[in-house]
Amino acid sequence: MKKDTGLILALDVTDRDSALSIVEDTTAYLDAVKVGYPLILSTGLSIIDQLCEISHVPVIADLKVADIPNTDRLILQQAYRAGASGVIVHAFTGKDSLMACIKEAQEWKRDVFAVTQMSHPGAEDFLVGAAEDMARMAAECQTTGVVAPATRPERVRMIREIIGDLVIISPGVGAQGGSAVDTIQAGADYVIIGRSIYQSREPGAVAKQIVDEISSVL
Repeated sequence: MKKDTGLILALDVTDRDSALSIVEDTTAYLDAVKVGYPLILSTGLSIIDQLCEISHVPVIADLKVADIPNTDRLILQQAYRAGASGVIVHAFTGKDSLMACIKEAQEWKRDVFAVTQMSHPGAEDFLVGAAEDMARMAAECQTTGVVAPATRPERVRMIREIIGDLVIISPGVGAQGGSAVDTIQAGADYVIIGRSIYQSREPGAVAKQIVDEISSVL
């Protein structure tokens, strides 16, 4: 994934026309678009290819894949077939499941990102202690990269030390309280931002402002 702006748009809307309009307004400032279950379930997997066509940037399917290896493989096949350049998967299901995802990604010459820790408060309830182990496993298995929380820059910094040169994509900037500048300075390659952009009256202007902030520290 080419790094020009450091911004990934989290397109967590449920209306096809709105999704396409928001992407058209912001695409000049994006390195990628991330779509999850809300939009995919409401519009179908075809939305991925449509977004690719109008944005000309990679589309990441945030499916948080977390199942046995064979099921994971089948899910990634469908996402890649629909045009996704990358898929986000959970690491807590273990090495065999993660390796199945990586093998499928390699066959398609696409990306796979493993979650080490999520950005919401509840992420601290159970998996904080396992985050470092999941980051090490992601590095050993050579995922494209990992997901680390922009709401906790110190965790981004710690995960960067573990994974070396792998890519870090970080959700939680804006509505959840994270700072784009702090997250990039902590070691993230990309920040993932949704509501602050797509709920704005001028998504393009907000996206540009964020990119300008990021560029000031790159």
